[in-house]
Amino acid sequence: MPLIVLTEATKIYRATRKRHDYLFNSYVMRPVAAVLVSWFSRTPATPNQLTLLNLFVFVIAAALFVLLPTYSGGLVAVAVLETSYCLDCVDGMLARYKNTASKVGHVLDFFTDELKAELLVAALALRLYRMGGIGLRLDDWPPASTGFLVAGIAGCVIVASALSLTNFVRRPEVSGKETTVEAYYETVDAPPSKSAFALVVTFLRFLNHYPSHLWIFAALGHLDVFFWVYVTINLLYLGRGWLGLIVRFGR
Repeated sequence: MPLIVLTEATKIYRATRKRHDYLFNSYVMRPVAAVLVSWFSRTPATPNQLTLLNLFVFVIAAALFVLLPTYSGGLVAVAVLETSYCLDCVDGMLARYKNTASKVGHVLDFFTDELKAELLVAALALRLYRMGGIGLRLDDWPPASTGFLVAGIAGCVIVASALSLTNFVRRPEVSGKETTVEAYYETVDAPPSKSAFALVVTFLRFLNHYPSHLWIFAALGHLDVFFWVYVTINLLYLGRGWLGLIVRFGR
């Protein structure tokens, strides 16, 4: 890599880091994305176009999960998925670097993230239906087991409901906080919380952030385990969120 490109990428990386970011993002994805930003910043490409591009790449990854129900096929699908996620990092970094971040762009980005989460659950359920895997009770379910189809439907409902809950609680009418455009430019890391509860929440957020660890499950040949973990984490989040809503609005 030419020194001038590396220097510019380092500058972009430092200028566009996000507050409360994942370690995987900070030390793996964003350094790579910074190199891409240095190139895209010289083109007419907009952050919103890159958001749509990363969704398109993700759709390809989801299709590969279903069409290639083998160990090597899983690795290929995850590689394409991680490429999509890298582009997902690029769009926000490019917006912050070019000072073009907007509320509409942020909403578009979250909307595509919602679609990708639901696509992932559906694709993995179909993959497991085709190749079999570990079932709900930790027993082996054979290929063509309808249990995975039922689990896929339930998983899509759970993940979609969790995402709807997130959208609801983030609305300014509910949260009492209006997100400003300036918030998208914040790059200074906040001091980490040291409470035990905060550590548990951080770990659960990590498990829910599939780009950080999906490749590990693929390398171990156990995307079936990931499927159950991901759906369970979203179910726990949904239960906790609804408990809060009942306490707040049910009185």
